[in-house]
Amino acid sequence: MSAAGHALALQGLTKRYGTFTAVDDVSLKVESGQFLTLLGPSGSGKTTILMCIAGFVAPTAGAVLLDGRDITALPPEKRDFGMVFQGYALFPHMTVAENVAFPLRVRRMGTAERAEKVRAALDLVQLDRFAERRPSQLSGGQQQRVALARALVFDPALLLLDEPLSALDKKLRAELQEELKALHRRVGRTFVNVTHDQEEALSLSDRVAILNHGKLVQEGAPTALYDRPRTRFVADFLGKSNFLHAAVQQGGAEAMQLAIGATPLVQRILPGAPHPAPGTKLLLSLRPEKIALLADGETADNMVEGRIATWSYLGAGFGLSVATQDLGMLRVTLPSWGAPIAPAEGLAIRLGWSASASVPVEEDAA
Repeated sequence: MSAAGHALALQGLTKRYGTFTAVDDVSLKVESGQFLTLLGPSGSGKTTILMCIAGFVAPTAGAVLLDGRDITALPPEKRDFGMVFQGYALFPHMTVAENVAFPLRVRRMGTAERAEKVRAALDLVQLDRFAERRPSQLSGGQQQRVALARALVFDPALLLLDEPLSALDKKLRAELQEELKALHRRVGRTFVNVTHDQEEALSLSDRVAILNHGKLVQEGAPTALYDRPRTRFVADFLGKSNFLHAAVQQGGAEAMQLAIGATPLVQRILPGAPHPAPGTKLLLSLRPEKIALLADGETADNMVEGRIATWSYLGAGFGLSVATQDLGMLRVTLPSWGAPIAPAEGLAIRLGWSASASVPVEEDAA
């Protein structure tokens, strides 16, 4: 299979259905060979964008470009995109090999070349020994791999994935995420994936585009989105977060002094970020796993005392809800292995986090 990737760009993509705007002026670039995930809650516009890219939905305004060429008016069959649907859409009366060969038969490829490409595609997804089975004789994960082989067998310009793992159980979904990521590396193609699963988006993608109410809220590498969300929505949707309402007491070159009630805090200022004036109100996002349990005499940039209100065992960690006087209820995640305490309701503890653990975020528009 060819390993050539293709670059995709959306320019002001908009789709309206009457007075309802499903996609609102979305511009986005996907570099050749990247794995991009469109992530958002139900109704955010992610599937509509994917259908516009595929050519199944005509945008109201804007353009879809492939390698700089406008393909907005090009019909789906002329775009040469592979697609994997949520339900796989395999033909039940055909064998695995026949399912994978179907796109090649439509393209009137010769028998010998078709057979060779089918063998290569099944080998790619490690299903060569299942060529003569029917979809009903396969597990959900195997069916997903057949759908991937069928989508890749004709060397598509792009591979579009519409929630391909959502029908699988959690354990199998995690295994297939690893396989899909490895497959992307092997074929070197440009993948555009749609999901509402945050863990899947973070695990699979080179870049993630977060959508809400049809708008592109933030786009970037998974680590950047998780550690430096711009808005409360992004911080809240992409994992769990504590939100702290603080007031600036004093500025500085690299850090500023804040306060919540009588509790002082220190907040690092990111390079290039504005330096708020004293009295400015800030909203901070603080991830639960970035809060540490402090031993007696141990210090941190930020410290607060509290009592465990509730707790739960999560396998790899403990999830604590800690009641504090000025900061309200804080969610804290501690590793369970070698935990310094045995969690108990009412237990008094001290918490601490660094000045760079939290990040200022914008309140979401009403």
